[in-house]
Amino acid sequence: MTKFSIRLAVAGMVAAMTLPAVAAVKVCNVRTYGAKADGVTKDTRAIQAAIDDCASAGGGRVMLAGGTFVSGPVVLKSNITLDIAKGATLFGSPDHADYPAKTEFRAPGTQSLVSATNAENVTITGGGTIDGNGESWWKQARSEHGAGIVGKIQFRPRLVVFDHCKHVQLTDVTVQNSPSWQIVPYYTDDMVIRNIRVLAPQHSPNTDAIDPFSSSNIVIDHVYADVGDDNIAIKSGIINSPGPDSPSHNITITDCDFMHGHGLSIGSELAGGANHIHAERIHFNGTDQGIRIKANRDRGNQVYDISFKDITMENVKTSILISEYYPKVLPGGEVAPAPIGRLTPFFHNITIENVKSVNSPWAGVIVGLPESPVKDVVLTNVDIQAKKGMTIAYANVVGTNVKISAEEGKGITVEPNATATFK
Repeated sequence: MTKFSIRLAVAGMVAAMTLPAVAAVKVCNVRTYGAKADGVTKDTRAIQAAIDDCASAGGGRVMLAGGTFVSGPVVLKSNITLDIAKGATLFGSPDHADYPAKTEFRAPGTQSLVSATNAENVTITGGGTIDGNGESWWKQARSEHGAGIVGKIQFRPRLVVFDHCKHVQLTDVTVQNSPSWQIVPYYTDDMVIRNIRVLAPQHSPNTDAIDPFSSSNIVIDHVYADVGDDNIAIKSGIINSPGPDSPSHNITITDCDFMHGHGLSIGSELAGGANHIHAERIHFNGTDQGIRIKANRDRGNQVYDISFKDITMENVKTSILISEYYPKVLPGGEVAPAPIGRLTPFFHNITIENVKSVNSPWAGVIVGLPESPVKDVVLTNVDIQAKKGMTIAYANVVGTNVKISAEEGKGITVEPNATATFK
């Protein structure tokens, strides 16, 4: 027997030995544990019992099929697949008392409907729906001053949170109507978010679709997001964070469609910084912004190696928005430099390539702080048709084949405190 044939024989034996293990994965149907799926009865205990039973066997598949499973918060564990079958819905309990207060993301928060903490090899899939039933929470938020500010008050529950997890997959489901942020990887590494829909009414407060927060090695692919806030918001630290904060890094966003929402954002909470973030083949239609990088002196850090490529936009209010004055866009007059501190934002090494935007009210801005200009911005093959042009201030920009068509005023205004070279 040759060495090659020996290797083949060994591989075959290993494969044969692993087949029973695959076939023996425990399946826990939540109905077996008492779930009714009648859209009225709370199935929280039954769902959690199924998760716990599968976890006690080393992992398995928790099945929700055929109906609406009303539930309060449930907690996933390592080696668990939550399989929500097509036509099934995990529906958030309407009773606010079912969602306990907790410290989340180092701030006063409320437990999410679905979460996992310090878990590995966690999957949510199946073709079904996770619905946060957020309407009553939105009504409450609209009545509370500052309800959208993390760290100012007890924040409403998010919908799906992975806290310090590894090797996570969220695929082939619809996530919708969260009381606030919908999908949040927090200090999570190696997560794939693919072939999902994230939905909320256009004016629902803080219903960001996907918010990677101090997370790494994240793939966001083939996502349709139509929400009330950021379609994606990459974060890394709360406002006025005392630190330490880790950056969000190694994030790719590909082949996505973003409808209503505030665009593809990096920021504004960036106390840990963000780097190695690349977006390609993104289509925006009707968003408030398209490409957006935002921070301020109370929430910044190093933001670099950022690229956007093959981007199409229509009816986007502001096509490109890079600003260190959030929540403002432009400072509104002369700004005095401030001392550089731990939370000073530094935006640099940003590439924007192959962008086509039509029917945009405002082409956008690229504006830094006087003590921290935006540096090394490269625009290539950018064509924006807008009512107002683009303003560049406290920034260094180089452009090739850049065409900004403005109905009012100049296509590009470069302030004396900026440098911009176009060819």
